[in-house]
Amino acid sequence: MNESNLLSMSGVSKSFASNRVLDNVEFSIDAGEIVALLGTNGAGKSTLMKIMTGIYSSDTGETRLNGRPISIESPRDTMAHGIRLIPQELSVLPAMTVAENIHLGAMPSSGTGPMARIRFKDMAASAAELLASLGLDKINPATVLSRLSFSEQRLVEIARALAGKARVLVMDEPTASLSEPERDRLFAIMRRLKQSGAAIVFISHYLDEVFSISDRIIVLRDGMNAGNFTTSNTGHVEVLAAMLGREFEDLFPERAAAPGEAAFEADSLRGGRSMTVVSVSARKGEIHAVFGLIGSGIEEIGKALFGALPLESGILRLDGGEFDPSSPSEAIAAGVGFVPGERKAEGIIADLSVRENFTLPFLGRYSGRFSVARARQTEFANRWIRDLAVKTTGPEQVVRSLSGGNQQKVCIGRWLVDDLSVLILEEPTRGVDLGARRDIYSHLRHLSDGGLTVIMISSDAEEVAGLADSITVLRNGRSVARFEEPQAPERLMRAAGSALAA
Repeated sequence: MNESNLLSMSGVSKSFASNRVLDNVEFSIDAGEIVALLGTNGAGKSTLMKIMTGIYSSDTGETRLNGRPISIESPRDTMAHGIRLIPQELSVLPAMTVAENIHLGAMPSSGTGPMARIRFKDMAASAAELLASLGLDKINPATVLSRLSFSEQRLVEIARALAGKARVLVMDEPTASLSEPERDRLFAIMRRLKQSGAAIVFISHYLDEVFSISDRIIVLRDGMNAGNFTTSNTGHVEVLAAMLGREFEDLFPERAAAPGEAAFEADSLRGGRSMTVVSVSARKGEIHAVFGLIGSGIEEIGKALFGALPLESGILRLDGGEFDPSSPSEAIAAGVGFVPGERKAEGIIADLSVRENFTLPFLGRYSGRFSVARARQTEFANRWIRDLAVKTTGPEQVVRSLSGGNQQKVCIGRWLVDDLSVLILEEPTRGVDLGARRDIYSHLRHLSDGGLTVIMISSDAEEVAGLADSITVLRNGRSVARFEEPQAPERLMRAAGSALAA
């Protein structure tokens, strides 16, 4: 690494159990530079940034600031060094004022201990000065934050990081929920910060934004460095090739059986925070993908189809008949299963056994009047442990001790009952290693060839291109394209809003 770099990381490796997430990764950024960090889901971006900001510790590697090694063991250490993370989800206190949010944790005060008093005038003046330096002088420091727009709250969050003397800002998908004018306003702030000497790490799925704002692009793939580009000297195709690679063909099974008639249809769905006009149609015996970038509506469409998110309008049909589930239990009764993308938060109960997690949606089938038919649960679990190649010591192993890929196999296997007709999966291989991905893809293809309708909701263009028989693309809460046959990742990303056209 160049000793003149403001921040550099070298030889960074990280594993979770047997899953190696980062392998000897290098990263650097200079003062007054905007570096975009790119990669598909599971490439290692988030893990690297969590190591940089003290949320995770690395297994190996060194971090240097101005050429000197620094020790990062907690977020407190990174804050002391002027490294700040601005997460994708807002982390502000809406009931407090703008000035209070900016100075949160370091409010100017007089006195000490119980006699300390906050100097509100000084705090307001300091906040106003900082906002003015960012060109945000129209934001009143006395305004309660909840009265501001989402984008204004995001800018206040950036001001708070700068109030803490931030030298390196890590921005994780900061534009995901912003309109184009709001995004342009944020970019103007970023350019102002760059001119002042701040270093900005910009994580985004939107290539047009990356080429608009960044000076350099670093690409990770499968936990390793895959490219380091000067933005002005490269193009979209080169960056996409680094992101996606060309070694993944054998990862996906061959497409075999021909799909049948329409089995599941959604027409003009509207609801949640982002869905405005979404239409999806999947046939019996096919894998239909719903593809989009973060913020496009893919975070909500699966829950809406499963009855877990109320709809404002729209029509659902299952096997040609009306389908209007008011709850997930009604969807399950109709033969529809759902694997959520947030596996740890929504997919498993970590302290229960593999056996119990396998049978969670259908406990009623294994329960008598006073007891659970444990032997039948074990029989079902053992069948899918074998067929899905789940690496476990047995059905009584606590599921939290499994790798991410094996936990995902449990989440899928629990739905494989005889009367299931539609399986909806969100981000089916997020955080899953290549070996487990290959197993999951193979079994999804086997299930679709057997007549199951699989609806895969994914922001991974490589995954969709390799596995899907037909594809719906979402953008800004709308269905913008429908493909009846497989498509190249580049075309999918172009349709979803990554500006690949010259």
